[in-house]
Amino acid sequence: MSQPNPPILLIQTAFIGDVILATALVEYLAQHEPATPVDVLVRRGNEALLQGHPHIRQVLIWDKKYRKYANLWQLVQQVRAGGYGRVVTLQRFASTGFLTAFSGAPERVGFAENPFSRWFTRRVPHIIGNGTHEVQRNLALVAPSRSTNPRHQRRGPRPADLPRLAPRLYPTPADEAAAAPYAAPGPYICLAPTSVWFTKQYPESKWLELLAALPPGLRVYLLGGPPDVLACDRLAVNSGRPNVVSLAGQLGLLASAALMRGARMNYVNDSAPLHLCSAVGAPVVAVFCSTVPDFGFGPLGPAAAVVETEERLDCRPCGLHGHAACPLGHFRCAYGIEVEQLLETMNSGQ
Repeated sequence: MSQPNPPILLIQTAFIGDVILATALVEYLAQHEPATPVDVLVRRGNEALLQGHPHIRQVLIWDKKYRKYANLWQLVQQVRAGGYGRVVTLQRFASTGFLTAFSGAPERVGFAENPFSRWFTRRVPHIIGNGTHEVQRNLALVAPSRSTNPRHQRRGPRPADLPRLAPRLYPTPADEAAAAPYAAPGPYICLAPTSVWFTKQYPESKWLELLAALPPGLRVYLLGGPPDVLACDRLAVNSGRPNVVSLAGQLGLLASAALMRGARMNYVNDSAPLHLCSAVGAPVVAVFCSTVPDFGFGPLGPAAAVVETEERLDCRPCGLHGHAACPLGHFRCAYGIEVEQLLETMNSGQ
């Protein structure tokens, strides 16, 4: 009897959207290495995204808010005891590079820009731009190189040569049941109006313009987490529409994804809800303000559109992750996006 493949550990302890995009790598491994058990390490608070995932054996959790480095040391011991054949970090931060470098795994893989990459057995350049998507950068960490040159094999394939696999999430029956009452009575749209970063967020006044322009009988659900409750409640009240309902803080991530899947359209910023839509094949209009899709975080679903300002701005993009305020004070990258651009995408059916 043949021995089972040693398990692989994927490390992604960044934000919600990063974990969602990492599931494209899980799908790739399920297709190409079905005999390899896959474990995933995430930060505490993001583990619910992977609940019930059919291709993940175990979810490890790092509590970053309480005794962060003491918990990291415990994780090192847990990982070393896990018997992993490969440990792959999808991040360029020292903490997860340290965990990978000292994991005890025969294969230790990560991006060349990680401070601990000298102790990796495979180092892949992290290339932003040129149309390369984040899922392609991640796939380069595990996809086999076609080169016969050992040096090139150690670097992995070029990300641009790899497919843009969509991420995938699997809402549980409980998630489907939580979304069902809102999805049942006729057509609706979902709107996720907030972002952690101010300059990634379409302004509230522009969202109000959109709500005023939508067909009067169309139901609108406002989605977000507990930190977004006040903003979503305010938007619902100020819209003056009786059929605008804030569900912020009431639905979990997978239940929100299930609701978005059945929507006529989903309007989102360059933020986690964009990737939720990609992961369940939901129709989406992604509004990019200070950031640009060329960074590699655009939508990957079958019915997706990107909306940006049509004005040429020398200051855009002003950063990879956004800012707490527009550095120049005018925020024209957001206010220059006309509501008609958002409506056209829905009316044209993408």
